[in-house]
Amino acid sequence: MNSGDPAAAAAHFRALLERNADYIPAYLMYAQLLARESRTNEAKQILSTGIAAAAKKGDQHASSEMEALLTELS
Repeated sequence: MNSGDPAAAAAHFRALLERNADYIPAYLMYAQLLARESRTNEAKQILSTGIAAAAKKGDQHASSEMEALLTELS
Protein backbone atom coordinates (compact mmCIF):
# COMPACT_ATOMS: atom_id res chain seq x y z
CA MET A 1 0.00 0.00 0.00
CA ASN A 2 2.91 2.35 0.72
CA SER A 3 5.05 1.19 -2.20
CA GLY A 4 4.07 4.14 -4.36
CA ASP A 5 2.08 1.98 -6.77
CA PRO A 6 -1.57 2.35 -5.74
CA ALA A 7 -2.85 0.48 -8.80
CA ALA A 8 -0.79 -2.59 -7.89
CA ALA A 9 -1.87 -2.32 -4.25
CA ALA A 10 -5.53 -2.14 -5.30
CA ALA A 11 -5.09 -5.22 -7.49
CA HIS A 12 -3.52 -7.10 -4.58
CA PHE A 13 -6.38 -6.16 -2.25
CA ARG A 14 -8.97 -7.25 -4.82
CA ALA A 15 -7.22 -10.58 -5.28
CA LEU A 16 -6.87 -11.06 -1.52
CA LEU A 17 -10.56 -10.44 -0.91
CA GLU A 18 -11.55 -12.71 -3.78
CA ARG A 19 -9.54 -15.53 -2.21
CA ASN A 20 -10.32 -14.76 1.42
CA ALA A 21 -13.44 -12.64 1.92
CA ASP A 22 -13.25 -13.38 5.67
CA TYR A 23 -9.98 -11.45 6.11
CA ILE A 24 -11.69 -8.44 7.67
CA PRO A 25 -8.66 -6.08 8.03
CA ALA A 26 -8.23 -6.03 4.25
CA TYR A 27 -11.52 -4.21 3.78
CA LEU A 28 -10.42 -1.26 5.90
CA MET A 29 -6.94 -1.09 4.37
CA TYR A 30 -8.34 -1.32 0.84
CA ALA A 31 -10.92 1.39 1.56
CA GLN A 32 -8.21 3.64 3.02
CA LEU A 33 -6.17 3.21 -0.15
CA LEU A 34 -9.15 4.02 -2.35
CA ALA A 35 -10.01 7.07 -0.25
CA ARG A 36 -6.42 8.34 -0.55
CA GLU A 37 -6.71 7.97 -4.30
CA SER A 38 -9.97 10.00 -4.32
CA ARG A 39 -11.98 6.91 -5.26
CA THR A 40 -14.58 7.66 -2.61
CA ASN A 41 -17.52 5.75 -4.08
CA GLU A 42 -15.43 2.60 -4.42
CA ALA A 43 -14.15 3.03 -0.86
CA LYS A 44 -17.72 3.30 0.42
CA GLN A 45 -18.69 0.12 -1.42
CA ILE A 46 -15.75 -1.79 0.05
CA LEU A 47 -16.55 -0.48 3.52
CA SER A 48 -20.19 -1.55 3.23
CA THR A 49 -19.11 -5.03 2.19
CA GLY A 50 -16.51 -5.12 4.96
CA ILE A 51 -18.99 -4.02 7.62
CA ALA A 52 -21.32 -6.83 6.59
CA ALA A 53 -18.45 -9.35 6.66
CA ALA A 54 -17.33 -8.11 10.10
CA ALA A 55 -20.88 -8.37 11.44
CA LYS A 56 -21.12 -11.93 10.13
CA LYS A 57 -17.93 -12.82 12.03
CA GLY A 58 -18.98 -10.87 15.14
CA ASP A 59 -16.02 -8.48 14.85
CA GLN A 60 -17.53 -5.33 16.36
CA HIS A 61 -14.19 -3.52 16.62
CA ALA A 62 -13.45 -3.81 12.89
CA SER A 63 -17.03 -2.95 12.06
CA SER A 64 -16.89 0.24 14.13
CA GLU A 65 -13.59 1.29 12.52
CA MET A 66 -15.06 0.83 9.06
CA GLU A 67 -18.26 2.64 10.04
CA ALA A 68 -16.18 5.59 11.25
CA LEU A 69 -14.36 5.83 7.92
CA LEU A 70 -17.62 5.47 6.03
CA THR A 71 -19.05 8.38 8.02
CA GLU A 72 -15.94 10.45 7.25
CA LEU A 73 -16.34 9.79 3.54
CA SER A 74 -20.04 10.66 3.47
